[in-house]
Amino acid sequence: MTQPDSEISEFQALYSEHHGWLQVWLRRRLGNSSEAADIAQDTFVNVLASDKARDIREPRSFLATVARNLISHRLRRKRLEEAYLETLANLPEAQAPSPEVRWLALEALQEIDQALDGLPARVRQAFLLAHLEGLNYAQIARRIGVSSSSVKQYLTRANRHCLFSLK
Repeated sequence: MTQPDSEISEFQALYSEHHGWLQVWLRRRLGNSSEAADIAQDTFVNVLASDKARDIREPRSFLATVARNLISHRLRRKRLEEAYLETLANLPEAQAPSPEVRWLALEALQEIDQALDGLPARVRQAFLLAHLEGLNYAQIARRIGVSSSSVKQYLTRANRHCLFSLK
């Protein structure tokens, strides 16, 4: 889908006026110039893909929000990857999967993480506790401070959401 020239020029103006500021803001926040540059670019790619550049009223606030969400996604993905690699490191060498299987598993975990992204925190947490830690409803309920029936609802919602997101 091509964008009209006015939308492209609005995006170009947004980029030229705020890219430098966003990159400096991210560098201060992250302490890493290359990661700041990556997140800044990803932020503007998201804005461009959303066709929302013309609707932005408070550009810096909007860009900072998008960037914070991207940082949060990266941190969650990194924690997920580290947890998986730590689990693999604890396996006996004979049971360790091949590099190809590791890569496929990490890719699948990232797809599930993206699918879970749109869910409320407790629903996502219940899903992860059930599927990654193998906890039952009662254990999950105690851990997150809700009833077992709420856990059942959360897991039904999360499983359904993942099923439809991954198709």
